Formats: sequence, structure tokens, C-alpha cells
Amino acid sequence: MRTPRNKQFTSLLTAVLFAAVAAGCSGAATPSLSTAGAPGKAGGASDGLTLAQSPEEVATSGSSTPLNPFSDLTATATGGREVIANPTLAEVLEPATPLLPEMSFGRPDAPVVLIKYASLTCPYCRQFHAEVFPRLKREYIDTGKVRFILREFPIGRQSGQATVALRCAAPEKYLELYGKFLTQQARWVSQEVRIDPIATVAAESGLSRSAYDACRADPKLVEGLKLVKDRGRKLGIIGTPNFFIGNKLVKKALDWPHLQAEIEPLLSGRGPVASTASTVSPQ
Repeated sequence: MRTPRNKQFTSLLTAVLFAAVAAGCSGAATPSLSTAGAPGKAGGASDGLTLAQSPEEVATSGSSTPLNPFSDLTATATGGREVIANPTLAEVLEPATPLLPEMSFGRPDAPVVLIKYASLTCPYCRQFHAEVFPRLKREYIDTGKVRFILREFPIGRQSGQATVALRCAAPEKYLELYGKFLTQQARWVSQEVRIDPIATVAAESGLSRSAYDACRADPKLVEGLKLVKDRGRKLGIIGTPNFFIGNKLVKKALDWPHLQAEIEPLLSGRGPVASTASTVSPQ
């Protein structure tokens, strides 16, 4: 039989876990990936990723330490950030960096481009992937009507570590592992850096621990992820999930009726054609 104290502890633990997961959808005051170590934290100083304030948080609460490679240094200094107002489709599709390939699914010349910015700790990203993506894939991606692009926008240091594993996996396993991280959030999401549960999930898609550790120590991979997120910020992304449908930015979670209402007019009017780029077949 539980004591009242045990009940209080259980309630507190549940609240902490919920807060950790919910933070994965906030872009306003939640930190992200960093190359600085995390002495004294789970995983040791070689984790390579630690906590720092976002530019939005800096603007309201002061300076950010330690240095966060996902932060915008100009924004940190000025209390603001450069954002492209009303970006064109070409600006939206411009690759953030040559260090990492664009993770694109479906026909490169599909008449509609849908871009999702996601954090692996975000419950609304998980909900979209579980409830909306299967139908999106079946009715629009597989039929050549929509080109779907996933861009990483990790929020929180644990999300950053998982994103490294996601990019470390074989490209053909990317979407599979992406889904595993989302559906198994309860296994690995935490407020502290916990490498082992991330590695356990990643191993299900064939990523070895040694390969993952090597990727965590790869400055080019970390820099590439920084640039992807920085480019997202420049395009106006503030949290997850955020979407571009063509060059229209939608800063909210989308259910199927709302997504369909956005896509169908573009299809009937033969919306803007995506530029040719390499694609990865959805799994």
C-alpha cells in the first residue's frame, strides 16, 4: 500500500517528466545543443552537449553562459535576431549547410513542398507523426503530390544528443529512427543528459554505441546541426512543430483537416514546384 509521501513523490516525478517533454515544443525560453561539456552531469564532461539559453530567453533575462553553438551570437548581443520577412520559396528551400544533406522524402519536383521543423522531445511532433504523417505519406507523398522535408530544431540538451544519433544513423534509416525517438519518448526523455537510453533506442535502427559516440565527438556534425537550427530561426521558426507549406509559415501543430485545407488549394492551383534535390524514400 502506498503512503501519502509515496503518492506525492509519484506526482512530482510525473510532473517533472511532463515538463521535460513539454519543453521540447517551446522555442521561447528553452535551451539546445552545445559543444561545451557538462561537468557533473550524467554522461560526463565528454557528453559534448550542455544547457544554455536561447536567443529569445537571452533577450528577456540577460547574458547566456556557457556558449551555445545553436544560439545566434548576433541576436545574443543585440537582444534580437535577424528574421527574413515573408521569405520566398527559394529562401525557404535554401540548404542551411553543405555539412548535412537535406532530409527530403517524395518526388523532388512535387507541386507542393511541406517542411516540418521538429524537436525529438516534442509531444506535439510525436502526435503529428502518429496521427497525421501516415495519411500524409499515403495520400500525398507516395502519390507524388507533396515533397516532405524534415529539419531538426532540437530544444533541450537531451533532444540535442538524440538529434546527433538521428543524423549519425544511415540515411535510409533516418525516418525509421525519427519515429522511434518520437514514439518512445517516455524511455529516453529527461531533463538531464542521459546517453544510455538514447543509444538504446538508436541501436534499434542499427546504430552502434561506438558509432554514436564518434558522432557526438564530431565537430562538423554538431556545427551542421547548429546551422540547420540557426537557418530555421532566420526563417522565423520559434518552436516545434513549425511548418512551411510552400513559403507559408504555420507556427502551430496541424491535424489532418487543417493540413489538408492548406495543401489542397495549392494542388488545385498547381502550387510552386520544388527545386530538384536528392530524396530519401520514406520507410
